[in-house]
Amino acid sequence: MAQKLWEKNIQVDKEVEAFTVGKDREMDIYLAKYDVLGSMAHITMLESIGLLTNAELDLLLHELRSIYHIAEKGEFVIEEGVEDVHSQVELLLTRKLGDVGKKIHSGRSRNDQVLVDLKLFTRAEIRTLTELTKDLFDVLLQQSESYKEVLLPGYTHLQVAMPSSFGLWFGAYAESLADDLQLLQAAYKVCNRNPLGSAAGYGSSFPLNRKMTTNLLGFDSMNYNVVYAQMGRGKMERTVAFAMAGIAATLSKLAFDACMFNSQNFGFIKLPDQFTTGSSIMPHKKNPDVFELTRAKCNKIQGLPQQITLICNNLPSGYFRDLQLIKELFVPAFDELKDCLRMVAHMMREVKVNQSILEDDKYALLFSVEEVNRRVIEGTPFRDAYKQVGLEIEAGKFSPDKKIHHTHEGSIGNLCNDAISALMQNIIDGFSFERIDFAEKKLLTNEN
Repeated sequence: MAQKLWEKNIQVDKEVEAFTVGKDREMDIYLAKYDVLGSMAHITMLESIGLLTNAELDLLLHELRSIYHIAEKGEFVIEEGVEDVHSQVELLLTRKLGDVGKKIHSGRSRNDQVLVDLKLFTRAEIRTLTELTKDLFDVLLQQSESYKEVLLPGYTHLQVAMPSSFGLWFGAYAESLADDLQLLQAAYKVCNRNPLGSAAGYGSSFPLNRKMTTNLLGFDSMNYNVVYAQMGRGKMERTVAFAMAGIAATLSKLAFDACMFNSQNFGFIKLPDQFTTGSSIMPHKKNPDVFELTRAKCNKIQGLPQQITLICNNLPSGYFRDLQLIKELFVPAFDELKDCLRMVAHMMREVKVNQSILEDDKYALLFSVEEVNRRVIEGTPFRDAYKQVGLEIEAGKFSPDKKIHHTHEGSIGNLCNDAISALMQNIIDGFSFERIDFAEKKLLTNEN
């Protein structure tokens, strides 16, 4: 049986081991290739300060690159009896290289090791979320342009209120995603700081070069104070979870609209038959299950920040095993949100729009404000015009003029989609993912 990194002469009780390890091994599979990247940067730094020879570094880097590619193909396994990904990587190196493999942990603790693994994993997941959010954004903005002339009712209090348009509806969700990415970028900047070298939270007597590992891993900067680096465990995850919850909230609201607008009572949109499910008893049913599940999944994601807060909220400074449980909530949440983004983009790309909604007389009162404004333009004081139209409606004498003349920025006739697109592009450019690409490629292609 493989020994734990921390184990001496006494083996831990098996029930205690099972309880304390929990789902760590399962979660650590997600972190495997990032653990390897962190180790590659760490040992490159160790060689620079004389704790490894150049020959030892070459041997270790060669083996770590092999392990990285195994992990990238999804073939990395944490063996029975091995506690975590850190232990498995060191075990593989020791089997292949003997005592040289045991040298990689100098100046490092599993505390700063998992911190850096989580940050490398999270920033990669943020990048994928950014790309998928931009994909959905593009679909929504294209649909906004395609259907900008098609009117639909706008509601307040779920009561028919004023004219809206599909241009506004699709475009509103596009702009919402731009704001969501602005928050995600802020979370990314919190994430993209290097904790490596903080060890167990109090630094090391080795003359570590933390600036070097920061550059090697493509971080924007380091977490300078080693105590604060350890305090970042849980804080980073909570911050990112809040940003994920913002995207999820936009998707959930869109999903609610889509379910409602797809129902027969509204009939504003129609989902292709292949995107709906049926009933075992009612042969006419075409259920919008994808949007319903999206709504539920995204509502669950919106609870993630609170769950993380409740785990780490009352902990003092320093490391505590409580923090391990955050991984079980945080790590799988990315896959769930990514799935929702992909499915919503697919659905919104194929949705069919009813182009004659307002021909129904039940929407005639939508145009009451238009009539009030028309009379104001002709010289009637607003409050008088409002009363006149109100009395006509009560008497059943209101006759709507369905011509719409909205010209101000962001209105039916001036969607500002170009400005929204520019806003989104500016936000995406602010992530500067290229720095990470350059650093990771250099580590993985023997260019150090």
